[in-house]
Amino acid sequence: MRRSTFLATATAAALSATLFTGFTGLSPAQADDATGGPVLSDADGWDEPGLIFVTAHSDSPLTHITAHFYPLDGPAGGPEAGSAEDFTQYTGQDATSGVWRAPVHLADLGDYRVTVDLEDASGATVTGALSPHTLRYQTLVRIPELTATPAVPDYLHQQVTVSGTAVATDPRHPDTPTPAAGVPVDIETGRGRLNATTGADGRFTAAFIPVEQSVDLTAAPGASDTYPGAIDLQTPKKYHLHTTQAPVRFTASTHALNLKQGATGTVTGRAEIQTTAGWQPLPNTTISLAGLDSRNQPSFEVGETTTDSHGSYTLHVSSYNAAPAAELIAGTDYMPFQQVATEPFSLHVAYTTHIDTSAQLNDDSSLHVSGYVYYEDARAHWPAKPTVTLQYSKDGKSGWKNATTIPVPIRHNKPQFEEEFARTFTTTNTNAYWRAQFNGNPDLATSTTKPVHLVRYATRITGFHASPDPVRKNQPIRFAGTLQYKNGTAWKPLSDQAPTLYFKPRGSTAYRYVTELGTDKHGHLIGMVTAKQDGTWALALSRQTGDRYLRSARVTDYVDVR
Repeated sequence: MRRSTFLATATAAALSATLFTGFTGLSPAQADDATGGPVLSDADGWDEPGLIFVTAHSDSPLTHITAHFYPLDGPAGGPEAGSAEDFTQYTGQDATSGVWRAPVHLADLGDYRVTVDLEDASGATVTGALSPHTLRYQTLVRIPELTATPAVPDYLHQQVTVSGTAVATDPRHPDTPTPAAGVPVDIETGRGRLNATTGADGRFTAAFIPVEQSVDLTAAPGASDTYPGAIDLQTPKKYHLHTTQAPVRFTASTHALNLKQGATGTVTGRAEIQTTAGWQPLPNTTISLAGLDSRNQPSFEVGETTTDSHGSYTLHVSSYNAAPAAELIAGTDYMPFQQVATEPFSLHVAYTTHIDTSAQLNDDSSLHVSGYVYYEDARAHWPAKPTVTLQYSKDGKSGWKNATTIPVPIRHNKPQFEEEFARTFTTTNTNAYWRAQFNGNPDLATSTTKPVHLVRYATRITGFHASPDPVRKNQPIRFAGTLQYKNGTAWKPLSDQAPTLYFKPRGSTAYRYVTELGTDKHGHLIGMVTAKQDGTWALALSRQTGDRYLRSARVTDYVDVR
């Protein structure tokens, strides 16, 4: 008989619990000097109470299997807690490969290390093969069944009660499961979560109202002090719930509005829903007017309202968005208890124009503006000299004032073709909201961009001084001074900035870049250079500084180098 000991029992018991619970790289056990001898792949409980499953293979049929169990927290070299050898093949076409199953009878619940002895028909054996997984000999808590009442909720019966029973199975008594009392249950409803706790009979209930037509309900038991170490707690039980959507209808006082720029139209009506009790008022549902695209699909919203307790509504329609092809819509997508109903609609507005612009303050306080204007209706015509007025406001809501008028050169003179405009000018308003307004005429409506807030703070450097003066050659020169910015009427320290240092040698007419200094939290200058020659040092916040600060005037100091 060929025999090979893969891992002695005493050695296996000496290994740490961490190795046995998390180890996955262990080589399969195989008989020495025996090609094709028994090989253990795994031995695990598969979360089945009171059972052990051994996965193995060999070139010859396996004839005998014995599994040994050792407490995971037991001392090194301690005795086994029990063994199992009454194995029957569970899967596999023949006895050379597959999974074998056997009952496990242990006195105490817990986690156990597993070693396996294998023997095949050729006489090759493996003794003490170590499983890469442990046996979790623990109580199994499951929810075998989940129900929802009503099974098909509808408009008149919207609240759904979810119920079920949690069952605990002790591996020492696998054939006698008992109700699991005091177990928390996590119920997922698709767009919400419910919590429940099982009673003495193991049952739990919770109620909710679906917000989608199709819901996959799941319920999973949670850990509790009643069943410490229980397994399979997070495996959820699923239940598919599907609601019934009832037909909807509504009336409209008109199906067409012809509005001038700035006017507002009104549509009134009443919405109803069909139930087993007949047609009845539909309260608290959305009534909207949407413009259609070229595929007759809702593309943009023109107006929206909600029905009152009697199903009645009043929809105010603005002329801001023209929608020659549109539809009135009762309801919204994905409602669980009602269908969506539509009615055709047409909203005509006199020659809407569109304007877009971008604006930025440069670090010399000049304002650059560019943008475009276009119209969509082919019946519209540009005025002889179209213009855009640039306006500013302190709060972006009121008190708008005109800053400048910008001509709009006409290059295309066609609908849906953008006509561009641009201008750069100096402004003293370095903290204001800006907008551009197209100045229309009877054929083209006035249009205005959304306000954009542009801010630039004035900056300065005070007390600039280079020392020592005179200074010896190759000695350090340090700089004093404070970088400040003006917020309102007050000058405040400007910290964490990088003003630029320049140098002009004696006799030269040009400054050259040297480095960038820093400023501390008080705006004081940080940095030094090495003295090389006589000349003038200059400092300024002169680089592009983003959208916050204007560049400062240059300050200078002459230093004599000896």
